[in-house]
Amino acid sequence: MTTTTDTSGGLATATVPETLYRWRWVALLVILAGEILDMLDALITTIAAPSIRADLGGSAGTMQWLAAGYTLALGVGLITGGRLGDLYGRKRMFLLGAAGFTVGSLLSGLAVSPGMLVGSRVLQGLFGALMLPQGLGLIKEMFPPKEVGAAFGLFGPVMGLSSVGGPVLAGWLIDADLFGTGWRMIFMINVPLGVAAVAAGLRFLPEARAARASRLDLVGALLAALGAALIVYPLVQGREHGWPAWTFAMMAASAAVFALFVRYETRMRRAGGDPLITPSLFRKRGFSGGLIVGLVFFSGMTGFALVFGLYTQLGLGYSPLKAGLAQIPWSVGMIAGFGVAQAVSRFGRRVIHAGTAVMAGGVAGIALTLHLAETGVGPWQLTPALIVTGLGMGLLMAPFFDIVLAGVEPHETGAAGGTLTAVQQLGSALGAAVLGTVFFDGLGNHLTADGPTFHHAMNATLLTVIALLGASFIATFLLPKQTRPDQEPTH
Repeated sequence: MTTTTDTSGGLATATVPETLYRWRWVALLVILAGEILDMLDALITTIAAPSIRADLGGSAGTMQWLAAGYTLALGVGLITGGRLGDLYGRKRMFLLGAAGFTVGSLLSGLAVSPGMLVGSRVLQGLFGALMLPQGLGLIKEMFPPKEVGAAFGLFGPVMGLSSVGGPVLAGWLIDADLFGTGWRMIFMINVPLGVAAVAAGLRFLPEARAARASRLDLVGALLAALGAALIVYPLVQGREHGWPAWTFAMMAASAAVFALFVRYETRMRRAGGDPLITPSLFRKRGFSGGLIVGLVFFSGMTGFALVFGLYTQLGLGYSPLKAGLAQIPWSVGMIAGFGVAQAVSRFGRRVIHAGTAVMAGGVAGIALTLHLAETGVGPWQLTPALIVTGLGMGLLMAPFFDIVLAGVEPHETGAAGGTLTAVQQLGSALGAAVLGTVFFDGLGNHLTADGPTFHHAMNATLLTVIALLGASFIATFLLPKQTRPDQEPTH
């Protein structure tokens, strides 16, 4: 028997039989399959949204909800997903999450209305939040210390290939129209992969849970979910209703609910309970600044991905496959940015500043390209600016978590990392809501506008992305200058 310590949460974990180590690399493939499911479903609707709306109908807001509904549910669920694994076993929660995600994918592929599809996307997000957090603890339990780094090292290539292949795969499946399924195959393809992950997980994942697990903070989870929904819903639906008073009332209520959430968590901590988050984290300037940077940056990144996919298809007339191929330079630039960031990691916070500036330059380059070529722009003309945009994105993202977590105490790292990841997903939902609204507002109430109207709407969106990056650049000064010398890298 071998005992390990899950340093992500500071809790001693249950013992794992030594014989299970011989299957550790097979089990890692199961965990990576879960990551692939999430990565693909986070990206595919940026390409598929126009085809889905053309088939099922719905408003412009429907296309925003396809992305925002998934990421919002994922972000809110991630706060409690890891703790459920501690309480009831990581293998059990991974399998339940993978099975639920597969069912959600099947329901998405069978959807007969926009409401059913958005609801199925939310279901995918909730079960994805149950599945994904279990991977970190399982890897640390299965692998000896000398192999943990190699195991985590596989996540980078998998995520990189998924970011490149996701939009292309979605575009190809839609254009291929296999068995007359059209866009539905982008969800149906998850079903065999999910079934295989569940079957392999039953055989190869170890049974393990935390030896001392925290209790579940249901009230805190409900308050966090309510606060997030109260801000995202009016941002998506407000434009279509002419921004009535109730939209502003909901956004104000969101601030009040989050304030109540912080107060409740603080009182629970003082009473000796197990709050959903650690309130003391918000008194640390570096961590609070990291939440601001993450919220703003990931809003701009995800919102841009959604709008770029819509613009290339609705405004430039690209097919889904051509729109997916047009995003490859962006993904390639991001992968290159991760590599460059590793080489210059000694510069700490300045790498994030450089990434923000480079990405803003790339977005400005996209705007210049569209200005010069107008509606006749082709993928090759967009390639240089997209590579620069991706390069800046990779430079920023690579050191982000390590820099932010350098400002927290070692025993707070698990709670801080979970909160930061949840805020990242909330930022993604906000990005789909805010930048989607900016884009559609520029189009008016018609998605069949002429080329110059689409050009104007895209320019407004790009200027908003640059403004968000400017805010990220300023907020980055709140972060620690370097990672701690003794800090374990965050994977």
